[in-house]
Amino acid sequence: MPDQYVERVIDLTDPNANRIHNLALEEARARVASGTPESVLGIDGSFALVARDGRRVRLARSLDRPMRYFLAKQAAGPALVVSDRIDAIHACLAREGLAGQFHPSYTRMVPAHYVVEIELVGCPDPSPTYARYFTPALDTLPVDPAAIGSLYVGALAREIAKWLSAAPEREPVGVAFSGGVDSGAVFLVAYHLMRRLKLDLGRLKAFTLAAGAGEDLGQARAFLERLGLGMFLEPIEVEPDSLEPLEAVRVVEDYKPLDVQSATMALALCRGIRRRYPDWRLLLDGDGGDENLKDYPIEENPELTIRSVVNNPLLYQEGWGVGRMKHSLTYSGGQSRSYSRTYAPLRLLGFDGFSPFTRPAVIEVAEAIPFSAMAGGDTAKLYAIKGDVVARGVQALTGYAMPVFPKRRFQHGVLPAGEATRHLPLGEAAYRSHFLSRYA
Repeated sequence: MPDQYVERVIDLTDPNANRIHNLALEEARARVASGTPESVLGIDGSFALVARDGRRVRLARSLDRPMRYFLAKQAAGPALVVSDRIDAIHACLAREGLAGQFHPSYTRMVPAHYVVEIELVGCPDPSPTYARYFTPALDTLPVDPAAIGSLYVGALAREIAKWLSAAPEREPVGVAFSGGVDSGAVFLVAYHLMRRLKLDLGRLKAFTLAAGAGEDLGQARAFLERLGLGMFLEPIEVEPDSLEPLEAVRVVEDYKPLDVQSATMALALCRGIRRRYPDWRLLLDGDGGDENLKDYPIEENPELTIRSVVNNPLLYQEGWGVGRMKHSLTYSGGQSRSYSRTYAPLRLLGFDGFSPFTRPAVIEVAEAIPFSAMAGGDTAKLYAIKGDVVARGVQALTGYAMPVFPKRRFQHGVLPAGEATRHLPLGEAAYRSHFLSRYA
């Protein structure tokens, strides 16, 4: 009787939030239950799945779906609680009279691209095991920016096409748009596909957040007007003093300053759209483009060198990875951790969000780029790869010569130059303290 080993598995994940293109939900769950990495890799779409096989429970998720769990002790046997949110786990334990066992640091995050197996056999419980299901090959493409761009943007287009095909026919489609490389590529590819599929282009809007005289709005306007597409721009203007970073800490359940700042802007954008359009649901974004094409300032992180960035597979998507000293069980690493900055604000405000840059097929092309050979140890050349490759790919697909502007973080483009420190003044210690105070 294998069920004697576990009292319950309490799955709080929302099955309606899964967006799987090629399988019924139960078939996808059966693939996770099998524990076979190749079978899980065949699940095409966005998912967070829990599957039980006797005393074993297996969990797997895509990069864009946060997933956490907590193991509670009871006389009758352990109870496993799974959710996309820490506060939902806490609330469940409180209802069960088990809140005294809880601390947020006792929760565990399922790392993206792994099947996590938990064997519930008593106290103390064995550590979970991890089986990687996505292992892209590295440096397999030639040093040819045009060919790389065509492959990368082609993969991007296929993912957006699947997403559009699954969307209700008349439902409006928004793009969180700054005029940067990633949101620019997403918008132009979505526009191109909607034209090719003969979808109503009146459904499409590019939403740009502005809190005062930030540079993003001017950049977004210049981007679209240069291509004769200015009619799609819709500014979402808010007062800088309305930004709420401590609220963002609560929503994303994290305290890393850059992610909190980004989430603060995502909340403001989503609230602005929601006030104007109470029923709007579909929202595309470009989160993950920087991670894929290694476009982060290495100089800001003393633990990184250009060598470590180009030679560590999936470094920005997964951090240093499972089994490394720096891997956090509570938060995973890289974008596997930080995607909550996008997911949680959209989810809170009723949006169905999607970034095609998080899909394995797109990441696989990115990991095949010969970054080391193309950059030659020069960080400036490394940072230039993204704009060059993506612009070439977009032009090859759509015919549009996509403008490429200097990189800016979301929070720095929304606010006037130099104002981020005044409106987002707190650091990690303050954010961490605020987060933990909810459970004091």
